[in-house]
Amino acid sequence: MKIIEYKKIKPTEFNNDKMKGVAARVVIGKNDGAENFYMRVFEVSAGGHSPVHSHDWEHEIFIHSGSGEVFHNGNKYPVKAGDALFIPANEEHQLINTSGDLLVFVCLIPSKAPEL
Repeated sequence: MKIIEYKKIKPTEFNNDKMKGVAARVVIGKNDGAENFYMRVFEVSAGGHSPVHSHDWEHEIFIHSGSGEVFHNGNKYPVKAGDALFIPANEEHQLINTSGDLLVFVCLIPSKAPEL
C-alpha cells in the first residue's frame, strides 16, 4: 500500500510552445509496482494548458479544483471541480485553464503509456 500527499512528490514542470504553466506528478507508477494503471496529478496555472494531442490509449480525468475548458475534436467544453471526463483512445484533446485559479486534475492512464 502507498499513501502519500501528492505535493510531496517533486513536479516535472512544462512551459514551452506546446504546454504552458503545467506541473505534473506521477503519484502512482511503475516504481510503486502498479501493473495496470498509473495515476498522475496535474496543476495548470492561470492561462496555462496541456498540449493538443491524441494517443492510442484511453484515459480518465477527475477535475479536483479550479475550472477551465477541454478542447476535444474541434470543440471546447467547460469543466469545473467535481467533473469527471473519459477520453477515448485516438481522440484529440487539450485541457486549458481559463480561470484565475489553479486548475488541478487527476489523470489515470494504462501502464502501457509513458508515465509523463
